[in-house]
Amino acid sequence: MIRTILLLAAIAPLMFVRPALAEDLTEPASRVILTVSGNIGKSNTPDNAAEFDLAMLEALPQTRFETSTIWTDGTAEYSGVELSTLLEAVEADGTQLLMTALNDYAIEVPASEAVSGGPILATRVDGRPLSVRDKGPIWVIYPFDDNPAYKTEVTYSRSIWQLKSIDVKD
Repeated sequence: MIRTILLLAAIAPLMFVRPALAEDLTEPASRVILTVSGNIGKSNTPDNAAEFDLAMLEALPQTRFETSTIWTDGTAEYSGVELSTLLEAVEADGTQLLMTALNDYAIEVPASEAVSGGPILATRVDGRPLSVRDKGPIWVIYPFDDNPAYKTEVTYSRSIWQLKSIDVKD
C-alpha cells in the first residue's frame, strides 16, 4: 500500500505535464513572418498558434523549382518549404486553409492543394530572400511550368503573395 502511494505521488505531477518539448516547435528568434493557427497539433504560443521566423521556415525541408508566372517576366527559381511539409510540421487537421496577406487580401484554399510537388511557400527567388516589395517575405508559388493544370484563374488567385497567416479550418 505504501509503495502504491509513493508510486502515485511520483507520477502524479507527470500527468499534468505537456508532451515532451521535442514535440513542440521552437520559438522564433527574430521577426515573425508567418502565423499558422486553427486546427493544428503543434504550436509555440500560449494561444496555440505556430509562429515562424524566416530561419525556422528555412530550417524545414526546402523545395526549389523554376517556373514562369503571369506576374513576372521570364522564369526564375523559387525556393521554400512545400505547403504540405509546413502543414505536416504543425500537425494541421482541416479541409480549408484561410490564407491572409499583409494587405488583408484573403483566400480560402482547399487543404487538398497541399500535395508533394504542389505549391511552396517561397521565401527566395533566384537565391535571394523575397522582400515585401518583391511579393515577399512569403509568396505561395505553384510549379506552373511543370504542371499546366495549375495555369488557371483559380490557381492564380491562390498564389497569394506577402502571406502573413494561415488559419486551418474544418
